[in-house]
Amino acid sequence: MKNLKDVIGGLIDRVGKKAMESIPVNNVIQLIYHGKLFKAVYSRFERVRAGKMLQEIKHHSIPGHVAIIMDGNRRFARELGLNPSMGHELGADKLEEVVEWCLNDVGIKVLTVYAFSTENFDRADKEVKLLMDLIAKNLKELAENDRIHKNRVRIQIIGRLSSLPTKVKKAAEYAMELTKGYDDHYFNVAIAYGGREEIIQAIKRIVKDVKEGKLEIEDLKDDIMSSYLYTSNLPDPDLILRTSGEERISNFLLWQLAYSELYFADVYWPALKKTDFLKAIKSYQE
Repeated sequence: MKNLKDVIGGLIDRVGKKAMESIPVNNVIQLIYHGKLFKAVYSRFERVRAGKMLQEIKHHSIPGHVAIIMDGNRRFARELGLNPSMGHELGADKLEEVVEWCLNDVGIKVLTVYAFSTENFDRADKEVKLLMDLIAKNLKELAENDRIHKNRVRIQIIGRLSSLPTKVKKAAEYAMELTKGYDDHYFNVAIAYGGREEIIQAIKRIVKDVKEGKLEIEDLKDDIMSSYLYTSNLPDPDLILRTSGEERISNFLLWQLAYSELYFADVYWPALKKTDFLKAIKSYQE
């Protein structure tokens, strides 16, 4: 005979399933953040669903390298009636969750995230400063995180680091220095990054090496070009996930994504659930 806890749990699962099937996504966001009872029902339903999906995923090939365009922080905050800065902070919290999913749940070896593009410098000075402060703080915390060292995660910062404020550069150097000896997992954070600029910089270095006799122009092939990119020591992404419903690449890993699976999730980055993430993995596997 089932105990009371199991009976209540089963009821919550059934109610949760009906609720998820009938409520629009944006309304779900509102209910999660403003309704305690709905949040409890929703959380249990999501845990059960994620557990089943994870079991299925484990029976198939796991992508070795996942890259994410984290989009929708500001729109997410606005829909909740919050200051846009809060959206960025919630986005940072979500990234911590996703790192956990990759390391301990799915077993992804390489994760690359698009944190700040070269175009983002065109935003209002106040927002850019807030983002820079948040990135510097998170990089330092990341470098000192026990999980990073337990899982031997090498942190790499890719992008035009020379254009970053001193405190961000120092935090980036600190994170890379503390983890440079690790190679079990790789966590790449793209800051002040632009895909076109990455290619242009690679071409300039190639031209320089050709002039100096270090490289013959006839030897220039795909693998040689890749070796001049920021991601020279890594495989190309198997899967690129973008949140927020936008279906574009936004100047991210333009060379590297030539054969990547592209997955666009119709959910803002801070609202990404584990089941949303696992759907992207399943899409890759299919």
